[in-house]
Amino acid sequence: MIKLTFCLHRLPGLSREAFQKYWFEKHAPLVARHREVLRIRRYVQMHSFTHPANDGIRTTRHGPEMFDGVAELWWDSIEDALADPTPARQAAGLELLEDERKFIDLPRSPLWFGNERPVFG
Repeated sequence: MIKLTFCLHRLPGLSREAFQKYWFEKHAPLVARHREVLRIRRYVQMHSFTHPANDGIRTTRHGPEMFDGVAELWWDSIEDALADPTPARQAAGLELLEDERKFIDLPRSPLWFGNERPVFG
């Protein structure tokens, strides 16, 4: 399988709570609605939260500010993920992008395709 990892920063002016609520309650159903045409096998959201432990681990590693969340999407292959851009696929992708512009700071939110390499578990 191939995986897309999308590390998300919220738009300025949105609280983390408002960002995560919109992402889960509005955007996730939109992704689910387009899953077949986009051939998505799995979609998971990981929501960050404020906790002293997060500050501690970031500080000890001199890390950057944390993400507001991480989206993970799986396909059977890179070919499925990048399948021919049919009109339906293009429309679905455009609808998702337009929605993402409402809550994600896209220039600050890296994404990439990769393969998982489990070590244990």
